[in-house]
Amino acid sequence: MGYVTKRHIIKIPKNVSIYYCDTKRIIIFANPFTQKALKLKTRLIIEKEERIIKVTRMPFFEISNNEKKKLKAVQGTQVSLLKQMLLDISLLFCKKLNLIGVGFRVSALKILDLNLLYFKLGYSHSIYFKVPKNIKTFCLKANKLFILGYSYSFLTQIAALIRSYKVPEPYKGKGILHTTEKITLKEGKKV
Repeated sequence: MGYVTKRHIIKIPKNVSIYYCDTKRIIIFANPFTQKALKLKTRLIIEKEERIIKVTRMPFFEISNNEKKKLKAVQGTQVSLLKQMLLDISLLFCKKLNLIGVGFRVSALKILDLNLLYFKLGYSHSIYFKVPKNIKTFCLKANKLFILGYSYSFLTQIAALIRSYKVPEPYKGKGILHTTEKITLKEGKKV
């Protein structure tokens, strides 16, 4: 069976469909809104009645003894990748960013078919950010930005990119911060 323990078993939510091809070594998760695919390194056992996936250590083709030693790590990595894909496809994620500073503003623009974010961050120039198609943004106030999307890793990457436009400085705490982020302020020079 290929050394399947309890931690190598994944339960599939009811709203997610699975497509598994053994010859192409690929699995696809789909829901009514989106789909995700993953190239596999070891075989899977899918039990449709119980809606579970078992990740085995059986490779798709013959490998050397040196490679066989690495199969346990590959099995664990594959389990975590499959779980992350199921999370991405079944949940909508949100990141909230605050702009802290006098005159710091963000607003959403729609020019032709492009969605843009317009930032005023105290520089001599304005910053325009093109929002990717699979992400939605909302500006409820001039200094609060909400980013919504299905892929957690991509959403975190976009939030980090926006934050990099004005990283919070340690003396006054001005910049773009996540809502959960706390900055410990440094004391300035004393005369």
